[in-house]
Amino acid sequence: MTKLQIVSVVSAVLLFIVLYFGCDTVSSEQKRIGEDRKPAMVSTDISVLLKNAAEKLDPTQTGVIEMLDAQVEAAQDSTKFDFLKQLSGKWYEFGQPAIAGFYAQTIAETDNSEESWSIAGTTYSICLQRSEEQKVRDYCYQNAVQSFENAVSVNPDNPQHKVNLAVLYTENPPPQNPMKGILMLRELTEKYPKNASVLVNLGRLAIKTSQFDKAIERLSQALTLEPTNRQAICFIARAYDAKGDQANAELYGKRCNNQN
Repeated sequence: MTKLQIVSVVSAVLLFIVLYFGCDTVSSEQKRIGEDRKPAMVSTDISVLLKNAAEKLDPTQTGVIEMLDAQVEAAQDSTKFDFLKQLSGKWYEFGQPAIAGFYAQTIAETDNSEESWSIAGTTYSICLQRSEEQKVRDYCYQNAVQSFENAVSVNPDNPQHKVNLAVLYTENPPPQNPMKGILMLRELTEKYPKNASVLVNLGRLAIKTSQFDKAIERLSQALTLEPTNRQAICFIARAYDAKGDQANAELYGKRCNNQN
């Protein structure tokens, strides 16, 4: 290789290094898309949550959990699901919905049914409602989203899974897209105008934003479709009460209490 060729090769390598490390070769649009696709950062993992939750159990509860853990380890595939369900149920009973959600998700990952994913997502959603620790909320939020999305993937034709996901977003708006849940519910209303669950959740959202007439309209539509829908009955009682219509508030309030 001549001296000129060596100089040319070295120059080319140096130019590549400068371009690669010194310049940003990713467009702002590509960065935005990449950020949108990143999962929410979780400030803890299940091993930490399990350790912290176990420390809050009394000796009797600890004994129950240890027994079920041992049964899960020893179980064959045909019986393992039953023990996992019991384990999830006991953690929920002991006031640890994040751990209950983890075991519900473990079942769903093997079973891969829409019902299993929906149960996991709902359990994580309850964790979000009850937990005050941000690290626990972060964990439950990400896994609730993933569980409901998996339920949708298994059965895209069941609008309830999409409703569950939309409600999750309305109650916990993503910082980068705070209107996401509301827009999802509106799209679902257009696609499923006679779906009581969609109407009930739109009514609930209207109550949260003090749009009581709109809430009553949506909930009345839901009750026309499903006259015994307890959620619709209880929410419309709340809407009438907030509006100052005590007669209807009392009427629906009694119906709500009678369905407990």
